[in-house]
Amino acid sequence: MKELCILSPTAILGYGFPEASFIEGMKHKPDVIAVDAGSTDPGPYYLGAGLSFTDHNAVMRDLSFMIPAALEAKIPVIIGTAGGSGAKPHLDWQVDIIEELAKTKNLSFKMAVISSDVSQETVLTKLKEGKILPLHPAPELKEQDIIDSVQIVGQMGVEPIIYALEEGADVIVAGRAYDPAVFAALAVKNGYDRGLSTHLGKILECAAIAASPGSGSDCMIGWVGEDYFRVDTLSSARKCTVKSVAAHTLYEKTNPYILPGPGGVLNLTNTVFTQETDSAVKVTGSVFEPSNPNYVKLEGVKSAGFRTVSICATADPVMMNQIDNIIAAVKDRVKSNFAGSIGDFKLDFKIYGRNGVMGIFEAGGFPQANQDSKPHEFCFIIDAVAPTQEAANTICSFARSTLLHYGYEGRISTAGNLAFPFSPSDFKVGEVFEFSIYHLMEAPEPLEHFKVEIRRCGK
Repeated sequence: MKELCILSPTAILGYGFPEASFIEGMKHKPDVIAVDAGSTDPGPYYLGAGLSFTDHNAVMRDLSFMIPAALEAKIPVIIGTAGGSGAKPHLDWQVDIIEELAKTKNLSFKMAVISSDVSQETVLTKLKEGKILPLHPAPELKEQDIIDSVQIVGQMGVEPIIYALEEGADVIVAGRAYDPAVFAALAVKNGYDRGLSTHLGKILECAAIAASPGSGSDCMIGWVGEDYFRVDTLSSARKCTVKSVAAHTLYEKTNPYILPGPGGVLNLTNTVFTQETDSAVKVTGSVFEPSNPNYVKLEGVKSAGFRTVSICATADPVMMNQIDNIIAAVKDRVKSNFAGSIGDFKLDFKIYGRNGVMGIFEAGGFPQANQDSKPHEFCFIIDAVAPTQEAANTICSFARSTLLHYGYEGRISTAGNLAFPFSPSDFKVGEVFEFSIYHLMEAPEPLEHFKVEIRRCGK
């Protein structure tokens, strides 16, 4: 069985790659160029706001290499989770960039656009039928969660992408997609083992992050054969090693042997990693086990209010030694001034220099920093979230001024307790969102919730 070759230019479309690496990748005559364009990693805001977390010009730059090269080589380009989150606004944003590129470079090609939006009505019906399950640690889904959601997307597997390939699409722009799916789709369509193809997609999804030293802004290449796949780097600065490839297999997983995804799970119990050359690794033994019934992962977000933040710092050891009591007193003062008059609000103080990074995970088993350690300065992020931007501004401003002038025991300077690196001191973030749906929805037909539209792009 002839090997099928897949080029992964970058970890996320818009993260960039060296031109030399991409040219080297094209010398291997790949059968497809595939790239992931999004993630839930940046949090719920981008899905709710309908915005991309990647930059227009950066995405245009990457595509200006990928699409012309693919058209010249007569191979498809597949883009997954378009626009960062894959809902309609993100899909439209991505398509607009491609159409702009086609016009600028005088290109013409067949394009498939695959939507992944799922309606509230569909999710409500499935909930009433008992066909929705929570994904840990999400709670049981309630009707109000669905009604409050401003965007809901389903995560597609390989099937909608395969359909677009069968329709002869030169460029495929997919909404929310399982990261490995865009890399595995052509291989699965052409009869290669789904387990190996999916595992290869898992490695290629982040491009050279799976190499050593890792980089999300460099290319990787992979081949799938009858009973194996192999991956290699395209820059002499990096190498694929058994350690780097096996480590990336464990990336974003809770179980080292089982990787759930659309249509089933990837079982890695008998997977073997072998160093084939100085920079290439061969992998065997990965098995795809279909699930019954089939599920689609849902991601939904709702508005959480409006946010204002202030960044400030102190190097006063007297204040630092009493900081827990001071913060508690500031919160009490804010509450006594505005509780009941400004609506529900949240006020949080993140203290960098002492548990600013891992402190929120204390209940999950992560140890707090040594309380006996003596940091020489603290950075505070005052975070206020309220029903309106005006209310958030009020809460943040009052908390900031109270902390700035709070009179604690042993205080020497009365000019102010804090240093502010910016003026204005308060930043109006705007509307913020939180995940309302992170669940599995039963879907017997993998294509059921993903509409494939074929259109002509360019002249």
